[in-house]
Formats: sequence, structure tokens, C-alpha cells
Amino acid sequence: MIRKLFHGYRSVGVMLVIGLIMGLVYFCGYDMRIIFDVTEEAKLPEDYSFERCDFFDGSWVYDNVSRPLYKEKECSFMTDDYSCEKFGRKEFKYQFWRWQPHGCNLPRFNGTSLLEKLRDKRVVFVGDSLGKNHWVSLLCLIDSWIIEPSNKVVEWHGSLITFKATEYNVSIDFYWEPLLVESNCDNPIKHRVLDRVMKIDSIAKHAKNWIDADMLVFDSYAWWLEPNMTLLWGSFENPTRTFVESGIVRRYEMAMKTWSNWLEDHLDRAKTRIFFTSLSPEHKKGQDWGKPVGTNCFNETEPITKKGYWGNDTSTGLMRTVESVVQDLRKKNFKIEILNITQLSQYRKDGHPTIFKRHWVPPTALELANPVKTADCSHWCLPGVPDVWNEIFYSYIRYRL
Repeated sequence: MIRKLFHGYRSVGVMLVIGLIMGLVYFCGYDMRIIFDVTEEAKLPEDYSFERCDFFDGSWVYDNVSRPLYKEKECSFMTDDYSCEKFGRKEFKYQFWRWQPHGCNLPRFNGTSLLEKLRDKRVVFVGDSLGKNHWVSLLCLIDSWIIEPSNKVVEWHGSLITFKATEYNVSIDFYWEPLLVESNCDNPIKHRVLDRVMKIDSIAKHAKNWIDADMLVFDSYAWWLEPNMTLLWGSFENPTRTFVESGIVRRYEMAMKTWSNWLEDHLDRAKTRIFFTSLSPEHKKGQDWGKPVGTNCFNETEPITKKGYWGNDTSTGLMRTVESVVQDLRKKNFKIEILNITQLSQYRKDGHPTIFKRHWVPPTALELANPVKTADCSHWCLPGVPDVWNEIFYSYIRYRL
């Protein structure tokens, strides 16, 4: 009888404690992850090594318990380009897939740990709208870990958007630079030009905006896929030489050479860590995964399960160019990594906005009648695939730096 009473009182006590905590969560707005941080990540020692783990070799696992890592409506930094729920998507299964590497587990994202690791540092994402997709995902992951709104500041300066976590003196910025070198696509708002022209040997105008960064995250692929682009030497107003280059890989090699030469001459290789994000795949041809010709990612709700699936339009030539340049920079003592997100993203035909995003150019009546024609199969809904890119990025920063 005494034992039963003891267990009864203990149960009541536990319930009262849980009730008190839940009350604090409800009335004070605390994040449950901060209070109940009992994940495997919390138990990992600071010197934990992932050297034997290939983060990029794995499979997608449906997980409606630990995913999503945030809610679209609750992210202070969400933009209309990636807000699929806001613009009418009714199927949310895309939010609940977790990337599971073979042979190890990704550490669960912990915003406090990340911000402590980045204390007094500046991180800059440099690239196009997919790079911005990556950056917005990271801000959404961090958002709920900074409780006081006044400690989160965003500033716009033309092509540069700066996020500051003032409590940690951390800056995480995005800089619009879609072709790495100077071009007529450099305006962060008005860049939809039909004839792309680039100053193939000029990068300094851009680079002065990120030269002092402690960490740089580059991406530049999608804007190179036009059949013809004009290369220019000299100024836009008075060029000394121009010619039209139809070879995608050739002009990309020239730009990457300009980029790497500038890094060698100006970047503090003892200070700055560099990441280059690999190509983010598109899903514009349904026949690649067994659907009829003329279909694409529109109305897709499941990942591709075929091991090693690779879309026919994914340019291995551009990726090989990056790998070659990165290997050369490593030989010159640069701290540089490739975030090889291509294969894991290849499987996710279900993760794109399709028609569920803000249309900067309103669709015509004909396009509305045939939504496949206007479906965005390039960018990613958030929460979604880029969150995994950032879980891997977090793993590098937390345990490999």
C-alpha cells in the first residue's frame, strides 16, 4: 500500500513538473528544443570526428516526428520565392523527409551551438537565387534559437543583404553575384536579361564586398546554362574586345580561373574558410524518372527512390571544373570544401515550388490553364531540401573546423 502511494505521489509530482514546463513554454514562448535538448547531437563531444562518414551518400527517410525543423509561417526571414504553403500548396509531405547518411547520423541542428561557433565572425553566401535559397534556409533554422527579436537585425545594401545576430556579434550575409564575374545580370532586382554579357576577367567590383569574410559559401551554375553568352574585356561602355561563346564549360572555366586567381592574390588563406556548393539539380523533364514527355515536377509528391538517380540535364562538366579548381586551391593551402549536395537533391522531385510561389511576372490566362508550363522546378520550398544542405554545413562548422 505504501509503495502504491509513493508511486502515486511520484506520478503526480512528475505531472506537475511537466505542467509547469509546458506553462512556461506557452506563456513565455520558449522553444521546446532548448528545454528538451536530449538529442544525440547534445551528447557528442567537442572533438567528435566524422572523418569516416560520407554525409552525401545516403537516402531520404520519412520522419514526421523530428521534421520539419521550423514552420514556414514562423520564420521571420521567409521570402515569397520559397513560401509554398503561403501561395497555396496543400500537400506538405515534402517537409517531413530527413536525409540519412549510410553508416552514421547527421548531428541535429542546434542554433545556439552554431552561433557560438561563429561568434565574432562574418559569413557570406555569394551567388544566385539558389544561393539565396540556401541562405534563407539557414536564417530560418537559426531564427527560433534567438529568443529576443531585437537581437536579430537585417539590413539591405543593394546586392548585399546582412543578417546580424547581435548577441553573438555574428553576421550572416547574402551577396547577389550570379556569374561570379561582373555582368549585366548584377542588379539584384532587375536582372532578367535575354542577352547575358559578362566581363570575364573582372571580379574586384564584387569581391570588395566579401573580402573580409571569415567564411565564404559560393554557388554559380544555373545562370551559365544559356546557349550563347557574350564575353567582354574592358568596360561595358567602351569594350576593347567582345565575342560570343557558345561553349558552356569553356566560358565557365574562364570565369572560375578569374575567381581563383583573385582568391590567390587577395584572400587571407589563414583566416578565411571557403565552401563551394555543388550544382542544385532541376526536375524539368518527367521522362527522366519514368513519366510521360511534357511533364515535370508539377504535382510530384514523393522523392525518387532509384539509387544513384541522375537527371539528364545535370551538367557534370561544370561540376568537374569546380572540382579541378578546388583541388588546385587546396594545393596552395586554401581551406576549401565542396558541399556536394547534387546527388541527395536529385531524388527530391517533390520539393520544388512549382506554381506555389510569388510570380514576379503575372502568368497569362494560357499559362494558368497549363500550369506545367510555368512550374518552378529549380528552386526549393522551405522548409525543405536546403535545410539538409545546412545540416551538413552545420556539421562541418560544428565538428570539422
